[in-house]
Amino acid sequence: MSGEGAAAVRVQPAAPGAKVTRLELFFDLVFVFAFIHLNTLTVESLDVGGLLGIFFLLAVLWLVWSRFAVLGNNLRADQGIMPILGFAIMTAIFVSVAILPESSDDAASPPPSVAWSVPSELVFPACYCLIWVLEILALRYAAQRLPSLRSIWWRTTPALLFSTVLLVLAALLPPRLGGDAELAAFICLWVAAIAIAYLAVLPTKVLTMVSAGHWAERHAQIVLIALGESVISLGIGADLLGGAPLMVPLIGAAVLGIALICALWWTYFDARSIAAEQILHRTHGVARLRLARDAYTLLHFPMVFGIILLALGIKQVLAHLASLSNNAEPAVLEPIHLRVLYGGVLLYLLALLAFQARTIRMVHAVSVAPVVVLGVLLPLAERMPPLLALALLSLVVLTATIVENRRNSGQRQELRNSRLAEQQALEGEETSWRSRHQ
Repeated sequence: MSGEGAAAVRVQPAAPGAKVTRLELFFDLVFVFAFIHLNTLTVESLDVGGLLGIFFLLAVLWLVWSRFAVLGNNLRADQGIMPILGFAIMTAIFVSVAILPESSDDAASPPPSVAWSVPSELVFPACYCLIWVLEILALRYAAQRLPSLRSIWWRTTPALLFSTVLLVLAALLPPRLGGDAELAAFICLWVAAIAIAYLAVLPTKVLTMVSAGHWAERHAQIVLIALGESVISLGIGADLLGGAPLMVPLIGAAVLGIALICALWWTYFDARSIAAEQILHRTHGVARLRLARDAYTLLHFPMVFGIILLALGIKQVLAHLASLSNNAEPAVLEPIHLRVLYGGVLLYLLALLAFQARTIRMVHAVSVAPVVVLGVLLPLAERMPPLLALALLSLVVLTATIVENRRNSGQRQELRNSRLAEQQALEGEETSWRSRHQ
């Protein structure tokens, strides 16, 4: 088989109107596990170091996810060799997260007598390297059909491999230093590794986008997955399956938590995501690539990170209330848990405002009001009773969402009608095509 014919078997280019494939949704399930596992490892020993660790890990995972989103935007993720590469990347991500230790004491290497043992501190860098190798292979195959991807391959590969070397050094070098030097070296190496990787993949000259709809839909779905993880954390914290009595405070907290998550969903999906996608469709050339990078790759990360922080805080608040309802020893609720709860929502709303400003280029005072209020309440949250703190947070976000929707009801309805008309037109075209080819 000729090289061109082999490439045709290995990959298939995506079309400008491409939508997210089922394989990409399946791929995202590994991030559900990643979010939940990071939440579980951190929630009971939450401190500044733990938050920094979550940020580092999520920054790396976000970069991996973003790169796969670029691949899926240019290539059919469900055709040729792409499903195999996707499954392999899923496996590497799962292993890299699953081996994360609960504490520094658990991070020690296994005893030398254990056969076939692997130093745990090297597993994450090894998986990180494997992921980039797999994505490099995909780009190499794709470049045979899509020359525009060739520049991505040769421009980004050296920097990504160098960032892997820095992560290996971060795993091996700091423990040899001890004391404050250990923490400083660890932070510096991780910051350098993340910075080099992001600087390699963020320039528009190494970014290519075929389908604006696919790009917007992929990022909307990862926000949805993060919100879904917060619902799971709410249920785990309430310990309903563990037999916790359904006392009024616990039921009230669960209702408030669901209301808060629904309001956060509404702030993004009801109108902003639709308007931003339409603007992305109307933008072309380098300006579209800059918009895709700024509004989606960069600004969706703090949205997701804010939701993860929300899940951390709300899980511990519900766990505390559930333990009180069960007349058991109260689950530890530190002041930092309430600060993280408020801070996560605040970070999400700030990133959402920046997303709106970058895409729609218009931000009203009504949208800024909840950010200001939560900024004032943030240092006060730790002094409030947990249920009151959660109720006040939910009330602020719900009130702001309702007021903003009423104020922009005309524009919002116009956007939704436009989106509905587009979907109906596409459904009609698909029905017509199927009737002709039956």
